[in-house]
Amino acid sequence: MKKALTILSLALLGQAGAANITVWTHFGGSELTWLKEQAAAFDKKGNKTTIVSVPFDQIPDKLIQSAPKGQGPDVIVTLPQDRLGQLASAGVIEPMDKYITSKTDFDKTGLQAMTYQGKLFAIPMFAESVALVYNKKLVPKAPATWAEFLKVAQDNTGNGKFGFLADLSNAYMNYGVVSAYGGYVFKNTNGTLNIKDIGLANAGADKASAFLNDLRYKYNLVPEGVSGDVAKGAFTDGRLAMFLTGPWDMGDIKKAGIDYGITTFPTPPGASGKWSPFVGVQGTMINAYSKNKVAAAGFAKQISSSDAQFAFNKAGGRIPVSLSARTKLKSDPVVAGFGKSISAGTPMPNVPAMGAVWAPWSAAIAQSVQKPNPDYSQILDKAVQEIQGNIK
Repeated sequence: MKKALTILSLALLGQAGAANITVWTHFGGSELTWLKEQAAAFDKKGNKTTIVSVPFDQIPDKLIQSAPKGQGPDVIVTLPQDRLGQLASAGVIEPMDKYITSKTDFDKTGLQAMTYQGKLFAIPMFAESVALVYNKKLVPKAPATWAEFLKVAQDNTGNGKFGFLADLSNAYMNYGVVSAYGGYVFKNTNGTLNIKDIGLANAGADKASAFLNDLRYKYNLVPEGVSGDVAKGAFTDGRLAMFLTGPWDMGDIKKAGIDYGITTFPTPPGASGKWSPFVGVQGTMINAYSKNKVAAAGFAKQISSSDAQFAFNKAGGRIPVSLSARTKLKSDPVVAGFGKSISAGTPMPNVPAMGAVWAPWSAAIAQSVQKPNPDYSQILDKAVQEIQGNIK
């Protein structure tokens, strides 16, 4: 009798752990196939998972509208950290700390990106950043120092060829330099961003703008009018030794048959810290109004596991934030190279106030490289004043 009761109790526990969950996703193609395979594996435990395709840009607003009414998904796969603050402030996503017993396998940059006001609101799944991509035919060994970088860049400049190119007017692309000299967007204290403490016009930010200006007018490396597409075209033509780009350009580079390497940009001259580019992270979130939070968290953890992230990379090429998944993929130069850059990077701010930053800051960065040695302090001070005025 006692044995029968034990078996009955175990059966009831199994039933209690099973649930019907709805997953919203913007994935398509092979990544959607991967997600359906993950759902099928999850359903073998007695669950029933329904996957609903929702356009990427519609997910946040639909969630805010539907969640308080008891509608919408249990799990969202995936959203970037720049929507995290908005959703957390609206109270529609669940803090995840109590569901995640160990965080050691996650890249710290990924965890920071998904932390808002000291709480983890999503399980990071994949990330991207810029890195220095180089042509091994022209640069046999990755430059580890500024002196090595400058020499190889200058040696490969001239006669229709270029040693280094980047879109110097692009604030996102060049944040790594700003960070190296001590600039920052919002001061980060233990996972909480202070939107009243803006570091885009401090002494370090001034030095960063001066360095970007020097790349054009002192070192004569980057001519005017260079965009990301121009740089990529020169690289795929074999006329460019090194340029800054992200994983999004690797398909064209592979197609061109360039023997490439990927590394971090060296510490700029006179910088107080190392180059630390912006990192964009996407993660899995749980509806704060879900009636199946434990099951939803179980699914979110499953698809963020090392094995799942490895399979996800094979499906679509995304860079995992699981460190052990990266180790399994260490022979992949894209994962290894951008993984190193991501680990060295700084998460893009995940607070709604970031929306007030982009236009003034981008205009200031562009203005700083339009002529030799402008008044960087005046340009950046004006931008920060505009940012402060835009933040509500």
